[in-house]
Amino acid sequence: MSNTESPRLTELAKILGIRITKFEKGNCTVELTVGSQHLNMAGVAHGGVHATLLDTSMGGTLVSIIEEEEWCATAQLDISYLNAVKEGARLIATSKVVRRGRHIAHVEGILDTADGARVASAKGTWVIWEKRPQNR
Repeated sequence: MSNTESPRLTELAKILGIRITKFEKGNCTVELTVGSQHLNMAGVAHGGVHATLLDTSMGGTLVSIIEEEEWCATAQLDISYLNAVKEGARLIATSKVVRRGRHIAHVEGILDTADGARVASAKGTWVIWEKRPQNR
């Protein structure tokens, strides 16, 4: 049986203002509206915001298909930054699991604006454990 309950957001994701807007088997969509607190010194959304949105969506998508007793964590994340984003833009991250093995999963993510402009893309590798840590 896969996870059907929406995953908890990390404290970092909460501080940034990330929201899970869709969570179902094979999909975790997360969104954020860029505010002044998200901007870098050039006045556009910081790349770390993009990375956190993608990592959250990609990890959540994997969580949606693993067994309830399993646990996963990001082992590697590669991001291509394609376009800058200004304050006020709504960012939407979506993902798909490309391949899930016994202990490794490969996931791809896309970050777009609500207007449909592609902002970034990512590929990542997640490690999967058979048992959750006792503190989780």
